[in-house]
This record gives sequence, structure tokens and C-alpha cells, in this order.
Amino acid sequence: MYSNKRALLIAGGGTLGTYVAEELLRLGASVEVICPEEKVSDNERLVFHQSMATEELLRELFSQKHYNGIVNFIHYTDPEEYKQIHPLLIQNTDHLIFLSSYRVYANEQHPITEEAPRLSDVITDRDFLENEKYAVPKAQCEDYLRQECAGEPWTIVRPVISFSSKRLDLLLYCGKDVLKYAERDQEMLMPDTVKDYTAGLDWAGNSGKLIANLLFKPDAMGEAFTVYSGHGLTWGEVAERYSMLTGVKIRWCSEEEYVRNTPKTVKEPWMWKYDRKWNRDVDCSKILRVTRLSQNDFAPIEKGIQHELEKLGWIPK
Repeated sequence: MYSNKRALLIAGGGTLGTYVAEELLRLGASVEVICPEEKVSDNERLVFHQSMATEELLRELFSQKHYNGIVNFIHYTDPEEYKQIHPLLIQNTDHLIFLSSYRVYANEQHPITEEAPRLSDVITDRDFLENEKYAVPKAQCEDYLRQECAGEPWTIVRPVISFSSKRLDLLLYCGKDVLKYAERDQEMLMPDTVKDYTAGLDWAGNSGKLIANLLFKPDAMGEAFTVYSGHGLTWGEVAERYSMLTGVKIRWCSEEEYVRNTPKTVKEPWMWKYDRKWNRDVDCSKILRVTRLSQNDFAPIEKGIQHELEKLGWIPK
């Protein structure tokens, strides 16, 4: 399907980039990845450039070849940095994908669609608007694309939390927390207030497949998409699957007890207050329509967790 396409993944050596590259290769594209990690390719259509994505490197690559698609995974805490590099990227590709996040959404529409109000549009918390370094700058970059780059071949993607072997997410638990608790036979606290809320969570393999299948689609140009396969599991159901596959013990408690015993609610107050404690049910019909994918094309959350545990060589006690 993509046999005549060449894609460049900027800072694409992480979880999402790895799965985007995997799907693009499956579709027949040639893929180049810029990343600081040392990686070895076992596919002649996959090339790694071990480097930071400097303007000098980008200009060198663009002078040598044309990229039909570019996916930029860099998170810009200062939107001005993105504004400086965007013209170079858009001038050297037929389709540019910008990585935003589902965390830009406010808690005002259920289920969430791409037209749902964003935090930066409706919130009055000045501390959040002036100091938060994730959802706010991503929304500002989105505004730049819509207001100053209208008509250009870009697409905004807003992935939900995408778990992998590098980050086994469960509400505010991240990294290898689940496995550490399981190994110590220690209870993980979860607030009962979120038990029946839809988790803004998906397997990174599903997210990568969706992003890869948005590339080169005319209907994706100038549009924003929430990257979500639509499994619809609640945090309670996600916790059950982690427990079943790792043996970790989950204890549901009051929100007050959870906050009191979870330092991350203080360390990452905006992640907790303006995302994780909200019901994140998402309408994924737009991205499924444009990618022409269906529920049968995605792995269930349970299979995704199992796949990542196998990559880690995890054996439950």
C-alpha cells in the first residue's frame, strides 16, 4: 500500500515511534528514524540516524532525499521552538504529523470528540495556564498550526496514554511500578472514584498503528484526531487485567486516602487534577473512518499488556 513512500520519524526511537515504524514497514514504506538511542536495523527499509534532531541534521537529510511523510514526536515546552522548525519540516514533505495529546481536552464533553473544548480555551486557573509544561504548550502549537499554517499539509494527533514495556500505566502509576508492587507482594492503592470511569489508555501498538495509517490520507490534512482504538475499558477493568497478568494486588480506597498516600498527586498536580481523575470516554469514530480501520484491527488491552510483559521476560510469582 505504501511501497513508494518514504517516512521520517523525528525523535521516533521511543515506544510510539517504534510501533509507528513497525506498521509503516508492514504497509510497505521505507522508514528513517532520528533518535539519540543506539539502534540496529534488521530491515533494509529501516534506517536509524543516531543523533539529536538538530536543524543541521534535518537540512542535510532534506538535501539528499524527499520524505513523503514526517512524524514529529518532539515535545516542545516552548512553542516558539516549534514555530522556528515548522517551516523547514513542512517545506520538505507531503504530509507532516504533529504530536499533541488527549490531555489538551477539558472535562466538558462526554464522549470526547475532536471538537470538544480544550483546557486552554475554558480554564481560568492562571497557575495552570502559565506554568503547566505539557498540555498547554501542545495546545499553543495546535493554535499556531490552525491560525498561521492553514492550508498546509499537516495533521494534529492527540494520543491517549499509550502503555508499553517502558511504561506500564495504571492511573498515576507508571514505568515498572506495577511489577515492583507485584514483586514485593504490596498493595497498589486506587481511588474508588475512578473505578467506573473510562480510562484514557490504550496499548502503544494500537496507537502506533493508528498514527501510521493516518499518513498520506487526504482526509487527514488540516485535521486533529484523538488516537484511540475504542476499547472503552474503565480503570477498574484495566486494574483487573494488570492484576490477572502480573499478580499485583489492587486495593480500592477513598480518593482522600489515595491522595494522602500518593506523592505523585503533589508532584504532578495538573496531571491528576486535569486528567487522570476525569472520565475520559472518547468517540474514536473520526480516526477510524479516515484510517479505514475497525475494531478487529486492534489488540485488546489484555493482549497488549501480555505482549509487553513478554518483552520484559516477566514471570509472575
